[in-house]
Amino acid sequence: MIPVCEDVDIHSDPAVAGLMHFVENISDFKGSKEDEFIFHRPLGIQADRIMFIGLGKSEKIDAECLRRATGKAVKECIRKNIEDMVFCSPDAGKISMNLPSMLTSLLEGAYLANHLFDHYKQDKKNRPLKEIAVYTNNADGQAFSDLVGRIETVCSSTVMAREWVSMPPNEKRPDRFVRSIHKAVEKENINITLLDEQTLRKNRMGAILAVGAGSRSRPRMLILDHHARKKGKKSENIKTVVLVGKGVTFDSGGINLKSSSGLEDMKMDMAGAAAVAAILIAIARLKVVYRVIGVIPVVENMVSGDASRPGDIIRTYSGKTVEITNTDAEGRLILVDAMAYAIKNYKPDLMIDLATLTGACVVALGEKIAGVFSPDPALSEAIVAAGESTHERCWALPMPDDYKEMMKSDFADMKNAAANRWGGAITAALFLADFVGTTRWAHIDIAGPAYARKEGPYCPAGGTGFGVRLVVETLRRLT
Repeated sequence: MIPVCEDVDIHSDPAVAGLMHFVENISDFKGSKEDEFIFHRPLGIQADRIMFIGLGKSEKIDAECLRRATGKAVKECIRKNIEDMVFCSPDAGKISMNLPSMLTSLLEGAYLANHLFDHYKQDKKNRPLKEIAVYTNNADGQAFSDLVGRIETVCSSTVMAREWVSMPPNEKRPDRFVRSIHKAVEKENINITLLDEQTLRKNRMGAILAVGAGSRSRPRMLILDHHARKKGKKSENIKTVVLVGKGVTFDSGGINLKSSSGLEDMKMDMAGAAAVAAILIAIARLKVVYRVIGVIPVVENMVSGDASRPGDIIRTYSGKTVEITNTDAEGRLILVDAMAYAIKNYKPDLMIDLATLTGACVVALGEKIAGVFSPDPALSEAIVAAGESTHERCWALPMPDDYKEMMKSDFADMKNAAANRWGGAITAALFLADFVGTTRWAHIDIAGPAYARKEGPYCPAGGTGFGVRLVVETLRRLT
C-alpha cells in the first residue's frame, strides 16, 4: 500500500517514488482523501497488487488520516482474502509530522483494522491478514522495534476489550465474565482478588448488591493489582493509580424497564470494565514502574421479584444512604461502592473511572466523543490531550455545585437520579463525586464511543475498545 497526496510527492525513497508512474496517468485517481486505486500484477514488481490510497492535501494530513488510510487498506485486503501486505511509510518531514507519531498512526490503523469478530458465524468468509509489514527508510532500527512492540501491546489489549464488549450477554453473565477476565490476566504480572456475593455482603456493599438483586447470576467485584517487579525511574507525583470500570453485563433497566429499541445493544454496558481489564494487561506487559489497580464491579441488571424497586433506600459501602428513584440509573450505584472501597483500601494518588454511564452524554456529544468530568482541570486537560493524540476524543464538561440540588432526597442522604432529565451526564458525575472525597479523580463517560453500530476504517461494528489507548496514553503523560 502506498499513501499518496494530491498536491506533493510525500515519498523520498527512490524505490517507492519510482512506483508512482503506475498512477500518473490515471484520470480518476488524484490522491484526494480516501481515493483508492489498485494496480494488478505490475511488471517488474514482486507483488500481486499495488494499492494507492489518497490522503488529500499534505497540509491537512494528521495522525487520524494515516490511521484511516492503513485501516482502509487492511480491510480491503481482508475482503479480497489477501494474506499479507506491505505499506510504505511517507517521509515524515514532507507531511509535517514527527517520525514516531507518523509510524504510530500507520501501525495503529493497520493493527486495529486487522480484527474480525466472527466467533459466532459458521461461514467465515474472510480471515485477518497473516502478516503486515512496513517499509521505511528513515527509522532507527532499535527505536522502531521498541515502538512496534508498544503499539502491538496496546492495540492487542484494545482488541481484547472489543471482543468482551461484542460478546453476547448470555455468554458473559457476571460469573462467566469474571472467569473470562481471570483467564486473560492470570499469566500476567497481576494479582487477582475476587469478591463474591458473600464477601460483598460482609463488606456491606449495598449498592452493588441492590443492582444485582434481580439476576440469578450473582454480583461480583474483581480486583486486578499490578506491582512492577523491576526497578525503574519512579514517578514523583503518582505511585498508585486506581482504575474503576462499570461492568453491567446486560442492562434491562430493572423495574424502570428500557424500551425495546436498542435493547439488544445493552450487552455493551460493561465496556468500562472491559477497558479497565484490558488496560491492566497492557500496563503489565509494558512493565510500568508504578502500581496500577483495576477495580471492576460486575452485575446484571434484570427484572424479577427480587429486583430493587423505585423508592428503595440502600446503604452504600461508604455508609451514605441512597434513595433509588430510577433502577435504570444503576451504573453509578455499582461505581460508588467500588470507588469508596478502592479509596479506603488502596489510598490512590489518582483514580479514573470509565463507564457507559448516561444516554445524556450521547445526546450532548454524540456517539464518537466521551465526556470527561473532574474537579482537577489539569487532569481533565491531560485526558483531553491524550484523546487528541489517540483519536479517542474527549470533551471536558462542567460540574456545577448547584446541580447537586436535583439529587436531594427527603428520606435518604441523596437520590440516585435527578428529579428531571436535563443535564443527566452532569448530575451522574456529581453523584460519583460525592463518594470521592479529596482523591484526585476523573470520570470518563464513554456511553457514546464504546460501541459502534456500523463499521469504521479500522474498527468493526460492535465494541470499539474505546478507553484503552486513551488511558494508557494519559498515564504516560502524567507519569
